[in-house]
Amino acid sequence: MKIPVIHGNIERRILINYTADAEVVRQILPFPFRPKIYKDKAIVGICLIRLKQVKPKSLPDFIGVSSENGAHRIAVEWDENGEVKEGVYIPRRDTSLRLNTLVGGWLFPGVHHLAKFNVKEENGHYHIDFLSSDQTGISIDAKEISDLNEHSIFENLANASAFFEKGSLGYSPNKDQFDGLKLQTYRWEMKALEVSHLRSSFFENESLLPKGSVVFDHALLMTEIEHEWHSVPTPGG
Repeated sequence: MKIPVIHGNIERRILINYTADAEVVRQILPFPFRPKIYKDKAIVGICLIRLKQVKPKSLPDFIGVSSENGAHRIAVEWDENGEVKEGVYIPRRDTSLRLNTLVGGWLFPGVHHLAKFNVKEENGHYHIDFLSSDQTGISIDAKEISDLNEHSIFENLANASAFFEKGSLGYSPNKDQFDGLKLQTYRWEMKALEVSHLRSSFFENESLLPKGSVVFDHALLMTEIEHEWHSVPTPGG
C-alpha cells in the first residue's frame, strides 16, 4: 500500500513492554517474521500514542486530525534480500477516531478497531484506559521516574531506548498481505515510567499466551515528537 508521507506531532507516546517466551511468540507470528531475541527473551508490548495534526506532509497543519491510539507490538526480525531486517509486527490496532476505522487497511495502513479512551495526565502522572467494540482493553497508571526499574531485562534507560529506536519499521496484517509503515522522528528522547497498575486483556489472554509466558518488564514515555510516517512495501515485495 503506497500512501503520501504523513506528518504530525506525537503529543504523548507510552511504550508498555513485556518479556515473553520466545517459542510461544514464534508460534503466533506469521511468516516471514520471527521474534527478535534479547537475553533469550522475546520483547512484546503496547504503544499508547496520542497523535496531533496528522495529515499529508504537503498540506497545512490546520486540516490535520487528532486521535488516541493503541497498538499491540512484537519486536521481530525477518530475512529480506539476503539481509536480516528488524522492526515490529503489530497484530492489532485500536483508535478513538472513527475515520481511522473507515480508511485503515484501505487508504491508510493497518486495520483499526474503534475504542473508547479515557485519559488523565497531570504533573508527570498518567492514567490511560481503553475498551474496544470487541471488549479488548487495557488500563495503566504510571508516573515519570529517572531510570528503569531495577528488575528490567534492560540494563538502563539508554539500552532500552536504543532497542526500541531500531523498531521504527512496523507491519500490520491486512487480508493476504502486510501493510508497512516506517516512523521517522525529528528527535528521539525517552523517559522511564514507574507503573503502579496494569491490565491488558490481550497479553492476559491465556488461550493465546499461556500463563507465565509473558511478564511485564518496564514502560517508557515520549512527548512532543514531530514525526513522519512513510509507507513501505510488504517484506520481500
